[in-house]
Amino acid sequence: MVTIRNIIARIGEIFIYFLIRVFGRKTDFNENPWLKGPLGKDIIGDKPYHEVAEAEGLELQRNSEVGGLIPDFNSLSGTGFTVEKVHPHIRAFYENTAAHRMDVWPKTYFPANMALWLLVTTISRKVNQLNFPTNALDMALGMSSEVILLKNKEQQVKYTGWFRKIEGNDRVLYNGFYMIARCPLSDRPSVKVVFPMPDGNATVFLRPENGENGAFILNSNGKGFGDVGFYRVQNQRGGMRVWLVSSLKEKFIVYVDKKNVLRCDHSIKFLGMPVLKLHYRIVRNNA
Repeated sequence: MVTIRNIIARIGEIFIYFLIRVFGRKTDFNENPWLKGPLGKDIIGDKPYHEVAEAEGLELQRNSEVGGLIPDFNSLSGTGFTVEKVHPHIRAFYENTAAHRMDVWPKTYFPANMALWLLVTTISRKVNQLNFPTNALDMALGMSSEVILLKNKEQQVKYTGWFRKIEGNDRVLYNGFYMIARCPLSDRPSVKVVFPMPDGNATVFLRPENGENGAFILNSNGKGFGDVGFYRVQNQRGGMRVWLVSSLKEKFIVYVDKKNVLRCDHSIKFLGMPVLKLHYRIVRNNA
């Protein structure tokens, strides 16, 4: 069974690499430095954190009790987004993610869930990265959440790692590197998340927006190459190629409900069709 899964995964990888070659543009990080981010090797797991720390001379701090995905929320301030309008509970979560825990409930949608299931059960399991839950029972035992800080010699955080695993099977849901960056076509700083993949990565730029009643929205719906969106970066023969997968959209709506509970709705769409929705309930560790 494992052998068959690996064969299907390999076919899937070849197909994805073909799409990157056909639809991607040849470039490099010198030409487009805003795309620069950690790349992975054959197996992901938690290895990229150690590899990046060694390659860039960074101090690696695992299981941090203090640290956030956005260390300074004010760094997102820009045209069209007002930091002060965001609910204080939301800001507290992003500035000190390590002080919070969360529960998650997934929902998938037909017919896209069939492709998601095939992707997750073959490629994701093979490389141990982006093992999205495909049904509610996948999350029956919960999810671990580890904040990892990668600091330079001045003790400044260069990357915040968010390492999440599905409890009970040790599958990696997310191995992500978080940072703040500005896209060439964007009018405000973006949240940049890099997910290492074999000899490449998936990089998502998310535009911050204000929502109703202090809600915080992160949206990947951009205007084209150079704006927010989902970018698949891959080293291939002849150099690096970057594919803006414009048909793939992500949106996060983080809000505080009527009972003062912090929640998040994370939706993914492909070709305009809903693929996956993840609902999070977020609480402080001491609550």
